[in-house]
Amino acid sequence: MKISATVTLKKDVLDPQGKVVSQTLINMGYDNVINVRQGKYFEIDLEETDKEKAKKIVDEISKKLLTNMVIENYTIDLK
Repeated sequence: MKISATVTLKKDVLDPQGKVVSQTLINMGYDNVINVRQGKYFEIDLEETDKEKAKKIVDEISKKLLTNMVIENYTIDLK
């Protein structure tokens, strides 16, 4: 089973890389860009057929390794 996890900075945490991308897009003429936030995307293949078990495994992986819970949030998407 393929599951994806997306990790993003929490709303109140400054995102300097997103700010640079946003400013660069504006400099390129994309004046309608309001804000850009950067994140991380992971695709995880599991040898598991039960969707709830798979989601629980990726939830644990996200909390223990992929996400800094102090400054980041994550979402899980079952494919």
